[in-house]
Amino acid sequence: MGRLTASRRVTRLTLDGVYRQRPDAVAVEEPLEIRVAGSPLAVTMRTPGHDVELAAGFLVSEGVIHRGDQFARAIHCGGPGTGGADGNTYNVLDLTLSPDVTPPSPDIARNFYTTSSCGVCGTASIEAVEKVSSYDVSADGIRVEAVDLAGFPDRLRAEQKMFDKTGGLHGAALFDVASGEMLVVREDVGRHNAVDKVVGWALLHDRLPLRGTVLQVSGRVSFELVQKAVMAGVPVLSAVSAPSSLAIELAERAGLTVAGFVRGGSMNLYTRPDRILIPSTTPALAETSGVR
Repeated sequence: MGRLTASRRVTRLTLDGVYRQRPDAVAVEEPLEIRVAGSPLAVTMRTPGHDVELAAGFLVSEGVIHRGDQFARAIHCGGPGTGGADGNTYNVLDLTLSPDVTPPSPDIARNFYTTSSCGVCGTASIEAVEKVSSYDVSADGIRVEAVDLAGFPDRLRAEQKMFDKTGGLHGAALFDVASGEMLVVREDVGRHNAVDKVVGWALLHDRLPLRGTVLQVSGRVSFELVQKAVMAGVPVLSAVSAPSSLAIELAERAGLTVAGFVRGGSMNLYTRPDRILIPSTTPALAETSGVR
């Protein structure tokens, strides 16, 4: 596994006249080429670590696999660059899928180049990236206490060890609503990568579909994050920031609950608010024209 952080010398400047140089930890960002049976499928810019989970989650998100037994093995291969004595940079991962899995189309491979900020850059159209899930998210009867949901962002933040060091990583965590347990937390420079690592963890532990869970993310909600949640069977997606209009539209069609601005004891429920149980003492207020 590659380094998670790197040390760089920075100049620290404050407006009260403090000017000094010091070492600073920054998050590592390196390319990962994902191959299937030796054939290149995608390149993503990611923080090294949990690469197998990342690749497995990516395949779930793209509708290639949806069960743990469809993922046979993964091997880091030698790649270009300055690797060790064996030439292995640990930036190329070759996956073997079970014989019953239809290999990804070469046309799909040509369309994929992902970055740490955008998980579907280079895909030809919105229609091409809106996948059909193997799981019916709308049928999940999950109910979440609002007070529990409001606490998930702080619980995620408390486990973001690399963010504490660098200030530059997104986080994603999966919560089991029945037990209140945080099942897994992952960090990455890309928010979509952090989610893929969580989904990949679930696949490799035979947890799909992720019924009865909440996926908590540290930033905003884009179309691709909603898609990844739906493909993994997650019924509730919670974020500390806002969803996009396209994310809301996809969530509505899929029956996914999206909660945004979950912080400071309040939240906005954009879709399927019936799953969130409000305190019995909360007064009902008339609708206003304001936002947030």
